Amino acid sequence: MGHYSGDPKLGDSFFRPSLKLDCLCLFPCPEVGKLGLGIQPAVYILAGKRNGTLYVGVTSDLVKRVWQHKGNLVQGYTKRYAVHLLVWYELHTTMESAITREKLLKKWKRRWKLELIESLNPDWHDLYDSIV
Repeated sequence: MGHYSGDPKLGDSFFRPSLKLDCLCLFPCPEVGKLGLGIQPAVYILAGKRNGTLYVGVTSDLVKRVWQHKGNLVQGYTKRYAVHLLVWYELHTTMESAITREKLLKKWKRRWKLELIESLNPDWHDLYDSIV
């Protein structure tokens, strides 16, 4: 995992599939176990189904935010397109690093996002139950 693929339009700071900022770990995280840590910055990807519609988000409380998406409590894209499966997430030590990572992921090509998901979650399991 982790090969460099710079995009000349975005400069050398554009990495895929992983950019280490102040990242604690990728899932599954044996050091953290079940999430319930209060404020824990995270970047996440939701999907409607395998290879379906994708949504990249950032939050300080992953469990709560995914629960909101699943319950259609978040107005907008995820509700409109039924994007509720947590297929990838990454924990960070600061919101600043999580927001930076989210902005980078949103600029990625779709293919790169699919590769990122499948590198850690090849069967596209909903990871929500593993974090609650």
